[in-house]
Amino acid sequence: MERAKSRKPHIMMIPYPLQGHVIPFVHLAIKLASHGFTITFVNTDSIHHHISTAHHGDPGDIFSAARSSGKLDIRYTTVTDGFPLDFDRSLNHDQFFEGILHVFSAHVDDLIATLSRRDDPPVTCLIADTFYVWSSMICDKHNLVNVSFWTEPALVLNLYYHMDLLISNGHFKSLDNRKDVIDYVPGVKAIDPKDLMSYLQVSDKDVDTNTVVYRILFKAFKDVKRADFVLCNTVQELEPDSLSALQAKQPVYAIGPVFSTDSVVPTSLWAESDCTEWLKGRPNGSVLYVSFGSYAHVGKKEIVEIAHGLLLSGISFIWVLRPDIVGSDVPDFLPVGFMDQAKDRGLVVQWCCQMAVISNPAVGDQFTNRKLVVDDWCIGIDLCEKKTITRDQVSENVRRLMMDGETSSELRNNVEKVKRHLKAAVTAVGSSETNFNLFVSERRHRAMVAWRFAVSMAIDQGREERRLCMFSVEDIGGMHEFKQLGSSDEIRDSKIIQERRGLRLLQNTRSKGKFTIGVDDI
Repeated sequence: MERAKSRKPHIMMIPYPLQGHVIPFVHLAIKLASHGFTITFVNTDSIHHHISTAHHGDPGDIFSAARSSGKLDIRYTTVTDGFPLDFDRSLNHDQFFEGILHVFSAHVDDLIATLSRRDDPPVTCLIADTFYVWSSMICDKHNLVNVSFWTEPALVLNLYYHMDLLISNGHFKSLDNRKDVIDYVPGVKAIDPKDLMSYLQVSDKDVDTNTVVYRILFKAFKDVKRADFVLCNTVQELEPDSLSALQAKQPVYAIGPVFSTDSVVPTSLWAESDCTEWLKGRPNGSVLYVSFGSYAHVGKKEIVEIAHGLLLSGISFIWVLRPDIVGSDVPDFLPVGFMDQAKDRGLVVQWCCQMAVISNPAVGDQFTNRKLVVDDWCIGIDLCEKKTITRDQVSENVRRLMMDGETSSELRNNVEKVKRHLKAAVTAVGSSETNFNLFVSERRHRAMVAWRFAVSMAIDQGREERRLCMFSVEDIGGMHEFKQLGSSDEIRDSKIIQERRGLRLLQNTRSKGKFTIGVDDI
């Protein structure tokens, strides 16, 4: 029993193989490890290869520096996604996601089985990205606590969570989708169909919703409803309605923003340019940061119009343009002469350390995120009204954002309000820190049941090393100490009343209201 007390809960973490998902997973892994958890972090071979290439060589274990500096128990491994490293996942989008859907899970399954035989302490919990469709299946098979980590706004999760309502009301996946305002989704007061995620704006008349992307969406957001816990990288005060609606369904914890300002873990899939020297000496709030993230693709025509609009605006800017922003087979997408015209006030890079840039005082997406930023939080303006973008629109709205005295001042004041919410949430008594600690507490309690009292599926009356504990059924999941009984004879008249995740409870007919559990001598 003493050896059991020294064991730490062991969590396996598997981010979706995209830059914007890997980063919050890394930061959450560090935070959990700093709270005493053993972490096994799993990247795909491809993601690890990109990180290695971006950092000029194979870093091996990306957590080695964090482990040595913080004495954290974080173990790192990689598994194949089913494709060779030189396979173009961006160009062969659907084929790649078929592999994630059908092949990757088999490799994860094998890894967990291997670690179960080898690792001490054994893995007792899986934290997987919400977009994985197989989390509950693997957790059920290996008796793991199932935790889903959602890295986007809660509003997006809430809308995906209630896809069935959108379908039944004719706003999604009908022959001719309704165009009126959606006001029936729990936690969403009203939303225009044009503010739904792009995947939910299609009709059966226009798009085949039997493709791999839609199969993943339908399965993933059905599977998340089976999770024991859902962690959201957001703040309760910024999305109270969506979070409350989700929390009415299952345990959902808003623990964001999850980040580490002093992280020494390499996570970038592209070589990062250092923009700090270029930013030096530029007036506060004078530089516009333009980025389409790590996943989205933009048409060449739109890139050209944005480029001309930035030049017309006269505003200084940093523009992050991934090499595959249009497509990995389209290397030249900027207008001729753009770099020469922009060189005095514009910097174009393939990738940069985003936190370093947007936290610089000189620096002042997606449809549903647009609603949050523009309509709900009032910290941004629309670039265009969902129509073909033009350089004149870009120039006009960039000027409004950066130079219009009244508009710019109001936006900056609203940004300060949001910033205060974010800072308050991550203080010791803030909502996100409180939620994180609640999750940690719940996780420890479940771990205590899962491995400190790991029960054999058969009770061998003759084994002297077997011990018995007695506790009230309401104590399950929240107990710390148990009354130890004398011998296996106590369960002669018992019967199995519940079996879940390897835990066998046996009702003792001679002890009314109490339950007996067979426990290995650990």
